[in-house]
Amino acid sequence: MAVTVDAVRPGVTLLFGWRRVLLALGVSVVFGALNTLPATASPIHVTIAHAVVVGLTVVLAFGLLEHYPARLPTWLPRWILQLVGVVVAVPAGVLLAHLVHMAIDEHAAHEPGQMSGLITLIVEGLLFAPWIALGAMVRQRDVLARDQALAFALERSQLERNALETRLQLLQAQVEPHFLFNTLANVQELVDARSPQAANVLASLIAYLRAAVPRIHEPATTLGQELELVRAYLELMRMRMPDRLEFALHVDPEVNAVECPPMTVLTLVENAVRHGIDPSEEGGRVDVEARLSSDDRCSIRVTDTGLGFAAAGGGLGTGLSTLRERLQLAFGGAAQLEVGEMAPHGVCARLDIPARRKSP
Repeated sequence: MAVTVDAVRPGVTLLFGWRRVLLALGVSVVFGALNTLPATASPIHVTIAHAVVVGLTVVLAFGLLEHYPARLPTWLPRWILQLVGVVVAVPAGVLLAHLVHMAIDEHAAHEPGQMSGLITLIVEGLLFAPWIALGAMVRQRDVLARDQALAFALERSQLERNALETRLQLLQAQVEPHFLFNTLANVQELVDARSPQAANVLASLIAYLRAAVPRIHEPATTLGQELELVRAYLELMRMRMPDRLEFALHVDPEVNAVECPPMTVLTLVENAVRHGIDPSEEGGRVDVEARLSSDDRCSIRVTDTGLGFAAAGGGLGTGLSTLRERLQLAFGGAAQLEVGEMAPHGVCARLDIPARRKSP
């Protein structure tokens, strides 16, 4: 027979589970009542009592052999041991019921149809009890398999979540030096050129980093905090090139509480400055827009009037590819990032994310 049921550790199921007891009582009552149909049968309360004792004895044997012995020989499957125990428990239960009946009523042995009723009960038990037990074992195996599958799925989900969080932290660790090195390179240029703006830019950089660096390692921030950093960054860059950079932020107040990964908008703005405005002799303008749509999504737009893709050889640097991966880890397929060239020159980056509010 292909059905196999492994040993169940004590405590997984109770020896007398209420489902088993109810099933045993229900089946026993049915068979006990049917055994009163012959004219020579014992009273209904006697036949039902006998059947109930047999049913509980079978449940006891089934439950005991489910847990004990804890270790079995490799050649003896536990389900076979349980079936043998059920077969032995049927006549044992009938004998126990008869002995209890005689102890209560000493004339029980002389009642008409007493022995024939007991023999009938043994035959019925041997015919039906093993099949009922086998069905219970198959159902129990399915339940255990389903519970194990759910446990594995939960564990796999937790492992995947941990892996995503680790990957996101690694990507954010890449963003930090990328941003810092780019900004410090701008300061170094001013120092090398002995620009009178170097001291002011350095002071602004220190103030900016004091606010920005602690947020880099946070798993999520809000657009309000992110846009504060964007404004500080643009102010810093305008101090470095006051005649070549203009900027404006157009933000709906409702978007300030929307959750987003750190350095999201800042990466787009930094790309616009480094690859669009800075290489251009004429400079240009950076506009940042953030709007909340009717379908509970947030739309962010960063445009610049710089050189466009030509300044970066057709691309916008490694920061953008890292940002795409971070958005994928944070939002899955729910985030969309599109970057396109504008006429006559410049770049427009459109970011669309779910409008999730950050928990306090």
